[in-house]
Amino acid sequence: MPRRTRNPPDFHFIRMSQENIILATGRRKSSVASLRMNSGSGAIKVNGRDFTEYFGSISLQNQILRPLEIANAVHAYDVTVKTTGGGINGQAGAMRLAISRALVQVDEALRTPLKQEGLLTRDPRMKERKKPGQPGARKRFQFSKR
Repeated sequence: MPRRTRNPPDFHFIRMSQENIILATGRRKSSVASLRMNSGSGAIKVNGRDFTEYFGSISLQNQILRPLEIANAVHAYDVTVKTTGGGINGQAGAMRLAISRALVQVDEALRTPLKQEGLLTRDPRMKERKKPGQPGARKRFQFSKR
């Protein structure tokens, strides 16, 4: 009899001693962000480094902080994230989705404003696969008439 495998849920809720830790996962392109969020002073760590150091661009930093700004919770939670795969833009997008999902777990009333901003939607765009008989997904070998 074949063994059934179960896909893990995208987010969890764990109660630990006296403090609540929210776990959430976000994905974008080939990047995955696993997030742990608990109440604190607003520190955001990505792969053991401060997020301003990890994401040097101001636009990426603003993209990550957007869900917290909508929830008026920029300095309310400590966020620790492990990101893998993809590039810096994909990791920032995955982190934004993970933070949004975690905030909805904290307060269900935040679902409407976050959804209106499009922060709860997983971006489905992925790299198109290479096709056989071609050098890439869309590129063709040079046509020779003779």
